[in-house]
Amino acid sequence: MRSFLHVGCGPKHKDRTTAAFAAQDWQEIRFDIDPKVKPDMVGTMTDMSAVHTGSIQAVYSSHNIEHLYPHEVPSALAEFYRVLSEDGFAVITCPDLKSVCALVAQDKLVDAAYSVAAGPIAPIDILYGWRGPMAAGNLFMAHKCGFTLKVLLATLTQAGFLSSAGMERGRAPYFDLWAVASKKERSQQEMQELAALHFTPI
Repeated sequence: MRSFLHVGCGPKHKDRTTAAFAAQDWQEIRFDIDPKVKPDMVGTMTDMSAVHTGSIQAVYSSHNIEHLYPHEVPSALAEFYRVLSEDGFAVITCPDLKSVCALVAQDKLVDAAYSVAAGPIAPIDILYGWRGPMAAGNLFMAHKCGFTLKVLLATLTQAGFLSSAGMERGRAPYFDLWAVASKKERSQQEMQELAALHFTPI
């Protein structure tokens, strides 16, 4: 059975990742900085030494890399690359600064962009971190960097991934980016097929 590392899992399990990863032929290994969410492994994105080199077939990281300082991002992606098998790949999501900044340019910084069960989400929350949890003491939620699709794909290439594909969802309730990056070189068609499998969030 193939294994995927669910980086920054929080309280979520594989049924809250992608339709493909939620299938029975993928085994989830939960990885998080916070022991309170009871991950299989505790660690940070910049130090995943608990995970053996080349031992994972895929990495899934949803809304994590924006919590790093810009100079830490290459270290985290180097760790993603290291733990992957030679034919492994990473699926990464993060906020889409281009669409969020379009709202800010309309002077809607603190206006609700969309709502979730816990309340409204404004552009300021997407840019800098969700204010509610941070006010309650969860400073892990703070955002320290950000990406457009062009920058995200270029950053993945700089990290050594040989093929990548991406998608912008610059509309409510998403305002996010999706990228898939392959450790080995794959054709454009292969990357499109991989994206089709995993750009289907649950």
